[in-house]
Amino acid sequence: MNIARHIALIDELCFRPFPAEHGPSDVGDGGPGYHVAVLDRSGDDCGTRAATVEQFEKHRDALYEVYAPQWRHTHPLNLQTVLLRTEREDIPEPWRLLSARADVACLWEAEGTGRWIAVAVAGRDPADDVQLLAVVTDVDPP
Repeated sequence: MNIARHIALIDELCFRPFPAEHGPSDVGDGGPGYHVAVLDRSGDDCGTRAATVEQFEKHRDALYEVYAPQWRHTHPLNLQTVLLRTEREDIPEPWRLLSARADVACLWEAEGTGRWIAVAVAGRDPADDVQLLAVVTDVDPP
């Protein structure tokens, strides 16, 4: 993991304009009001999936240790609850997308930018690669 590279990308996304349309971007995906950056992704070896999830959780926690003193310590966002709410509520992107892919996100309001940052391990679907994701959005968390 190159934490300095991840921090630089997240910091850049705090000021980068959002795409006008939903779709792929140079860092992952994006749409009106959000960027979703893939910071790291697993390979095709399903035998190491649990180890990869554990490793990416450590990377997420390392990013928390960097950002928490800067933007305030916060409680994790329970994305499983958000996912349950999508069945009866209109949850906006990127929170709907993130809740479909990850269980928990570290979350901060990037002071002075009007944006929120979430870092999560997307590993819910065993058919997909495990990914370490960073979300930068101006959409308030649910």
